[in-house]
Amino acid sequence: MGFYNDVILPRLCHLSMRNKQLVPYRQRVIGGARGRVLEIGIGSGLNLPFYGSDVNEVLPLEPSHALAGMAHKAKHADGFSVRFLEASAEEIPLDDQCVDTVVTTWTLCTIPHADVALAEMRRVLRPDGQLLFVEHGLAPDESVRNWQHRLNPAWRCIAGGCNLNRRISTMIEESGFRLDRLETGYMRGPKPMTFMYEGSAQPR
Repeated sequence: MGFYNDVILPRLCHLSMRNKQLVPYRQRVIGGARGRVLEIGIGSGLNLPFYGSDVNEVLPLEPSHALAGMAHKAKHADGFSVRFLEASAEEIPLDDQCVDTVVTTWTLCTIPHADVALAEMRRVLRPDGQLLFVEHGLAPDESVRNWQHRLNPAWRCIAGGCNLNRRISTMIEESGFRLDRLETGYMRGPKPMTFMYEGSAQPR
């Protein structure tokens, strides 16, 4: 799940290894996390340094053994514990209503059954919990959308199962969430790959 986050997006945007262009996204999204946090698709742990004092535990979920091994070595602030879950987002190994925040950054594009994963996220969130996200997906411009649909079959094969044409906001709403905040726009880079959805949602 962390493949797009760790590999594809930095290459597309011609970023350094520090992914400087992605830092503001990470700061805004991760900065809103509180309490017990489940992060979907931790990848190599690029988000861990951005968790702050409002967090008391982070549960990074990652199905890739190799990426999970890298995430174990990632640095993070003191003040909260980290317990890794090597599992799929479609079957989250947690009890119902046991986390305060779910974080997903550039992962919903690659989860095969994203609707199932979102239902699982809703299941583990407390009623007053929040889903924080930044994802890429279907663009509003017809010409860009046409390219996204055209490129998607080949792109999915070469980009670790990543899909270019998922309408992220609709997926979240149709999975039982109410959007509290949604901001969209293109990030620098090829438009079919860089239309961003950023925001927060609560279980309905």
